[in-house]
Amino acid sequence: MPLFQHAIFHTTVADLRELPTDALCEVAFAGRSNAGKSTAINALANHTRLAFVSKTPGRTQHLNYFRIDEGKYFVDLPGYGYAKAPQDIRAQWEGLLGPYLQQRPALRGLLLIMDSRHPLTELDQQMIRWFAATGKPIHVLLSKADKLSRQEQTQVCRHVQAALTELAEHCSAQVFSGLKKFGVREAEAVLAGWLDLPFDESSLPPPGVRSGRRTPAKRRAAVGWTARQAVSTNKR
Repeated sequence: MPLFQHAIFHTTVADLRELPTDALCEVAFAGRSNAGKSTAINALANHTRLAFVSKTPGRTQHLNYFRIDEGKYFVDLPGYGYAKAPQDIRAQWEGLLGPYLQQRPALRGLLLIMDSRHPLTELDQQMIRWFAATGKPIHVLLSKADKLSRQEQTQVCRHVQAALTELAEHCSAQVFSGLKKFGVREAEAVLAGWLDLPFDESSLPPPGVRSGRRTPAKRRAAVGWTARQAVSTNKR
């Protein structure tokens, strides 16, 4: 049973004064416009339209809250890299995002979505360095991984993991596909730890197993999703 299948839309926040006062813990979803944030939320919630998927960069202009449990939320942030957005809207986003990410006590960590075909853009790296100053963990979902071969998935995951060690502490990564629904259980393991939700780690696929098929041992480090490593790292 999907861990977040009871998620529901809660509210849209356009001003810091509108942030939910009952929040105990939150996870922020960030990424470049159209990197797959909404698709990732929908996949984790086992829902097709919980988060709106738009082909227009910068459409999400506010913080969209999704209630996971009592006082526990997913927060969908505006996509960055919105060069075509009007200047006044960009200023509004920046005025909202900066204080939220740096000062929100309930925020437990950042789920950063990158297109696995184009990871670690300059804006991605800036976000990682900037958020790392909070001391809170970052978990990277390398989205749209179904568009890559198994070998390419392995290579990109290793590359990103190596780069993350140079950029910041408390970072982890995995390949993910909201369309094909692989990597969901492993992402749940990380998010459950951040949101103080019970999770049976024995239910995670063994290293090298995905969608019922086993991969060669040499691929296990990257295709094993690093979920257990992320959980262990984030608990320290």
